[in-house]
Amino acid sequence: MSSPNSFEMSRRDLLVATAAGSVAVANSNRAANAQAATPPPRPGTATSRVGFVVNGTRQDLDLDNRTTLLDALRESLHLTGTKKGCDHGQCGACTVMVDGRRINSCLSLAIMHEGSEITTIEGLGTPDEMHPMQTAFVKHDGFQCGYCTPGQICSSVAVLEEIKAGIPSHVTEDLTAPTQVSEMEIRERMSGNICRCGAYPNIVAAITEVSGRQA
Repeated sequence: MSSPNSFEMSRRDLLVATAAGSVAVANSNRAANAQAATPPPRPGTATSRVGFVVNGTRQDLDLDNRTTLLDALRESLHLTGTKKGCDHGQCGACTVMVDGRRINSCLSLAIMHEGSEITTIEGLGTPDEMHPMQTAFVKHDGFQCGYCTPGQICSSVAVLEEIKAGIPSHVTEDLTAPTQVSEMEIRERMSGNICRCGAYPNIVAAITEVSGRQA
């Protein structure tokens, strides 16, 4: 019978391999995604030509005006790391960063982001050089099923930028002093990202560790 230590090591190795493998698949598709044909709009629909920069690459798409940013990323650019969860802006699985700020991409139309800089989970790191937040999520077992993880990581990166910029939250006690990284601040700012597996303590630990490196 395997000892607890050997089981823990094997599970951790599996998490690392899973995280790195997911990034590898996403990156291997980038070149193909850039040239992928956009599905033709249905007859009789109003369309627009939309251009934005996604993960450092310029993308120009002909889209139905009703297309959400989430669907443009997933269906037209095949960047499927961004997940469609509730599709009502309540779970945070679709979180991406637009011009440095996190948004729920399921609630935002693609045509609203002409000229924007968009970063998805595929744009944060590579298998050989993962983003510090990705590394911390692996180290602290910050995901179980992994479905919410892309949105959790994108939101986590944005949370630290918000705190660094001195943007207060509902639990910030002193609005005149520099905002401090605390468990209360992290939990409040991450409250829009739901994890049905309940990995919240590990997610908080991962964010706290990365904030310590950036201090």
